[in-house]
Amino acid sequence: MGIDLSLIWAIIIVFGVMMYVVMDGFDLGIGILFPFVKDDGERDVMMNTVAPVWDGNETWLVLGGAGLFAAFPLAYSVVLSALYLPIIFMLIGLIFRGVAFEFRFKAQAHKRHIWDKAFIGGSLAATFFQGVTLGAYIDGIPVENRLYAGGALDWLTPFSLFCGLALIVAYALLGCTWLIMKTEGRLQEQMHNLGTPLVWAVLLVTGIVSIWTPLAHEEIARRWFSLPNLFWFLPVPLLVLLCTFALLRAIQRYAHYAPFILTLVLIFLGYSGLGISLWPNIIPPAVSIWAAAAPPQSQGFTLVGALFIIPFILMYTAWSYYVFRGKVTPDQGYH
Repeated sequence: MGIDLSLIWAIIIVFGVMMYVVMDGFDLGIGILFPFVKDDGERDVMMNTVAPVWDGNETWLVLGGAGLFAAFPLAYSVVLSALYLPIIFMLIGLIFRGVAFEFRFKAQAHKRHIWDKAFIGGSLAATFFQGVTLGAYIDGIPVENRLYAGGALDWLTPFSLFCGLALIVAYALLGCTWLIMKTEGRLQEQMHNLGTPLVWAVLLVTGIVSIWTPLAHEEIARRWFSLPNLFWFLPVPLLVLLCTFALLRAIQRYAHYAPFILTLVLIFLGYSGLGISLWPNIIPPAVSIWAAAAPPQSQGFTLVGALFIIPFILMYTAWSYYVFRGKVTPDQGYH
């Protein structure tokens, strides 16, 4: 029995995208929460919690895209052809967010509001269009003769737009719980107050997406609700409810670390639900990872490089978070 290179590459790409969602999600969430915090000093603290690590977080996005190109070129060409516009808008948002990070600290006090707005707008745009891209991907991409067979605006649907709004809420919660973990004093108190309504909002949008998706996609409904699949997959929504209850309790008792950890669990459970809905298709609704795979020789050659570099990425990521562990106060941070 040979090694299934397509499966290994699928795991690598899924892992890379998950790491990006988690690690870039909370700093995009900080930009989304910026309008709720008016004090410049507290905004400085918010940015300082992620200033040393934010640009390294995007390594995982590059890894996911490069892996898709190397291992599944058909999926790369079709998915990007279908989703060029939302992906471009997302990248423009990330550029504005990144430029604002660097220039805000160097700008004169009376011009800082310009970069605050760029940071907020870039974070909102990047998050919204990530969600739109995800919604359009779930909706499915038509393929004929190994080419994208749809139009330039097929991604623009009510479901994809709602997924964009839902991801804004999810990243806001991720950023909120990150700040609960990394700050203290009045800012931490404000994040605790924001945390509870954000948890309820995330539960609401998760419920709507979870109901809308099988109603709009018959094959996903069959996957979830046919027997015995229903019994195998039932733990996922039950764990979501249990984790949400634990998260609310952790915020109410003013825990420092538990809210962020539980939010990560919620994000992982949502990601697992997406995987259950779509597996093994890499181009929904009908093109599997094996149908879209590159030749085994190409997958094997690039896999050697990926397995060499991924441990280094994990090590420097873990080291950077370890070095910058602990609370961030107004007199400490990135200047």
